[in-house]
Amino acid sequence: MREHHDAQADPLLAVQAACRSCRACHEAGFPVESLSVFEGRPGQRAYLLGQAPGIVEGDERRPWRGRAGKQLRRWLQLDEEQFYATFYIASVTRCYPGRVPGGRGDRAPSPPERALCARWRDDELALLRPRLIVPVGGLAIQGLLPEIAGKGSAALRLTDLIGERFERDGATVIPLPHPSGASSWPHQPGNRERLDRALAAIRAELAAR
Repeated sequence: MREHHDAQADPLLAVQAACRSCRACHEAGFPVESLSVFEGRPGQRAYLLGQAPGIVEGDERRPWRGRAGKQLRRWLQLDEEQFYATFYIASVTRCYPGRVPGGRGDRAPSPPERALCARWRDDELALLRPRLIVPVGGLAIQGLLPEIAGKGSAALRLTDLIGERFERDGATVIPLPHPSGASSWPHQPGNRERLDRALAAIRAELAAR
């Protein structure tokens, strides 16, 4: 009953309640393997958007709980409490998409799945009106900055985006690469400097809030 009254009092809480009960991907036949995963509260002015929950996040129903989350917090120099207090944390798709059929790693959400979930991101951004948005990984960057991420190539070029600042609807957007240990991007020549520049910009934006 308390959640119902809170949802009536704040439109963001109503969006969250609807997202928690969303079954659109199940009904469309996509093989998702968890309920919705996100975390945040009204009034947060920094918004972090990832790709999709992993298996640990799907089990715990909390974002960025696995190894990639630990690496992301190390990058940002935030402990767990600071991380979740600072950012409204969401993802391009909200449910764990499952493993790659017959392969290794998690399945990347398909374009139709991403389209089904886009309404939650759009509603959250419209209601929160964050001053800082941090998209993490290629799918998140493409979703937030499609006219920039797709410019000149069908493949996203992180080297053109990481370490740069962009603007979307009055918010500063600072992209980050995905912190997965499987990614070689941070270890390629020049990329650590790009990453450090992006992280310094994020810390400066958070300090100025």
